[in-house]
Amino acid sequence: QLQLVESGGGLVQPGGSLRLSCAASGFTSDYYAIGWFRQAPGKEREGVSCISSSGGTTTYADSVKGRFTISRDNAKNTVYLQMNSLKPEDTAVYYCAARGPAESDFDCNLVIELYNHWGQGTPVTVSS
Repeated sequence: QLQLVESGGGLVQPGGSLRLSCAASGFTSDYYAIGWFRQAPGKEREGVSCISSSGGTTTYADSVKGRFTISRDNAKNTVYLQMNSLKPEDTAVYYCAARGPAESDFDCNLVIELYNHWGQGTPVTVSS
């Protein structure tokens, strides 16, 4: 029943910033970890960042650590990915995904096979 819709992608110059949003609907009181994944042309989908259902635990890929920040506003049913200091290699379609539901909070990871709900993706292009 969970549905995820990404937004906020677009074209940005190297060194610029974007904030992606993942709006969730179709759930009640279940616990879901939310992850951001990306897929560049000709490449496999890779994990970017994830956050636990409570927001207390976050994980980042080494390639984005220190540049990207994941957060969630449960009151708005939205998870954000703030992307700063963007590089051309960040160019990809970015997907929001959810792992769950669970009966209690749990830590997140970037194992793609564990995520069972996916959004449609939003493209990000970093180019001058």
